[in-house]
Amino acid sequence: MTEPDIFYIIGNKVRRDLLSHLTCTECYFSLLSNKVSVSSTAVSKHLKIMEREGVIKSYEKDEHFIGPARKYYRITLSKTYIASVTPNLFWYMGVELKDTLEEMKEYSVDLRDLKKSHENLQEMVSDFIKANRKLKDVIDALRDVESYRNHLVKRIKETYLTEIGDMTQLAILHYLLLYGESSVDDLSDVLDLKEREVLRKAEELSRFVPLIIKDNFIKIDEAELKKKLQE
Repeated sequence: MTEPDIFYIIGNKVRRDLLSHLTCTECYFSLLSNKVSVSSTAVSKHLKIMEREGVIKSYEKDEHFIGPARKYYRITLSKTYIASVTPNLFWYMGVELKDTLEEMKEYSVDLRDLKKSHENLQEMVSDFIKANRKLKDVIDALRDVESYRNHLVKRIKETYLTEIGDMTQLAILHYLLLYGESSVDDLSDVLDLKEREVLRKAEELSRFVPLIIKDNFIKIDEAELKKKLQE
C-alpha cells in the first residue's frame, strides 16, 4: 500500500475530529456521527476517504445483545509526521513508531559546531550535511519519545476503562494529557457536551487524577499528583 496523504487527511477539521475520537476508544458509525457537527452522510464520506487512504480500517463486531453486528473503525497507522515549510525548505516524512518499548537511551545533540558564517559554497554544503545528521538524531529521539507516549496512553486507557469505566472522563483525561490544559469551551466543542456536563465530568475525574479547575480552564494538577505518588 502506498503512503497515505496524511496532510490531506488532517487538513480537514471533521477528519481531525474523527481521528481524535478514534484515538480515545473504538467507535461505531452512529457514535462517531453524534460526535461531530456534520450530517451522517458527510461522516460516511470522510470515513471512506480515510479508509481509502489506509489511515483507518472498518470491521464488524458482534454485540452482546440481539441485533446485527455493528461496523466499527480503528486507526491503522502508528507514525509521527514531520514537515517544514519555509521560503527555502519544503520537506516532510513519516516516522514509524515502535510496537514495543525498548530500553530508553540518552540522546545528545550539540549544535555549537555549526558555523554561522561561511567562506564559500563548499563550507555551506558541508555544514548542511552536518546539520542533516544532527536532525536525524533529533528524529530518532522523537521516535522513541512518541513510541513511549503512545504505549503509555494505551495503558492509561485500558486501566481507566477497567478500573473506572467512564468514557467521558477518559476522553477529558486523554485531551488534557495531549494538550496540557484546556478551556471548558474547547472541551465542550471537542466532546460535543454542554459546558456544565464537562465541568461535572471533570470534577468526577479529579477524584482519580487531580485537576485544577479554575477560571473556565482545566489542567492536571502536577504538584498534587506528585504528592499522591509520594504517599
